[in-house]
Amino acid sequence: MNLIEVNNLTKYYGKLKALDGVSFSIKSGEIVGLLGPNGAGKTTLMKSLTGYAEPNYGTVAIDDINVIKDPLPAQQMIGYLPENAPLYPDLSVQSQLKMIADLRSIPLKSQSKLISDAVDKTGISAQLTRPIRELSKGYRQRVGIAQSIAHLPRVLILDEPTAGLDPTQVIEIRKLIKELASTSTILLSTHILSEVEAICDRVIVLVNGKVAADIVISELVKKTFYKLVLKGCIEEAKPILSEITGVDEVLIDAKHSNADETAFEIHYSQDNDVRESIYKIIQSKGWALLELSSSSTTLEQFFSELVGYGANNLKSPVDSIGKVEKNQ
Repeated sequence: MNLIEVNNLTKYYGKLKALDGVSFSIKSGEIVGLLGPNGAGKTTLMKSLTGYAEPNYGTVAIDDINVIKDPLPAQQMIGYLPENAPLYPDLSVQSQLKMIADLRSIPLKSQSKLISDAVDKTGISAQLTRPIRELSKGYRQRVGIAQSIAHLPRVLILDEPTAGLDPTQVIEIRKLIKELASTSTILLSTHILSEVEAICDRVIVLVNGKVAADIVISELVKKTFYKLVLKGCIEEAKPILSEITGVDEVLIDAKHSNADETAFEIHYSQDNDVRESIYKIIQSKGWALLELSSSSTTLEQFFSELVGYGANNLKSPVDSIGKVEKNQ
């Protein structure tokens, strides 16, 4: 079941089109990463999802509730942590959480239990009486998450939740986010690609306000291929290698090819070991073999190639890494 539905979302700031026909859906229980270069429209998208910014066109629905037309009941299901957590430095942690509970109209009889559960989940029980201004950034992030989950949101939207944290704090926050997925559907915006690989089930990539890719992480990282490098300019090898039984596709890696050598990516079905066939063809043609190795696609490689490919060609595959299925 899709908990979040975004259709043709378009947002202008003056003449600037921040979002350009964005559409996607997120199922209940998923952790979805939101990636994109600066200015891609990630923050505008999150503001539109939370009802903070009204788009010019398109719709956003949370559990079939239209966020634009009926924002309050939709917002009651959402927990939102912006990059800089909205905290009052002079308040104690306990007072901050109490204030947020009151603002969210959580019934008094339920507040104690809900706040206590949020405190336990985020590991801030020892900090309750301390003023927020005395907390490290890691603990301030934890307080921000605690106030975002105290009302048991069905949707949790996190904007750069580990920005500025030390490595130990990053590990702790990532572990916490994965634990929160047991009760919330999570949309996580970050610039840290390793974070998406470590936490998320899917990733949505925005480029120039458009959805450039919507992919399942496990489908991306399991794509293995053979890297083949032949001496000299041997582009005629591509159609010959493509005829090997079990080979799905042969690509010329232009980035690593030159007049002295030609690099290929040979994508193959997982049940077929085509190395012997590759070697026999190379031997029969008298080509000089410089390298034959196994490799796999990484999120970093996919993202850099995708962003570099340009917004004018978003419907085209990224040739240098092969075809990647979209989850739309």
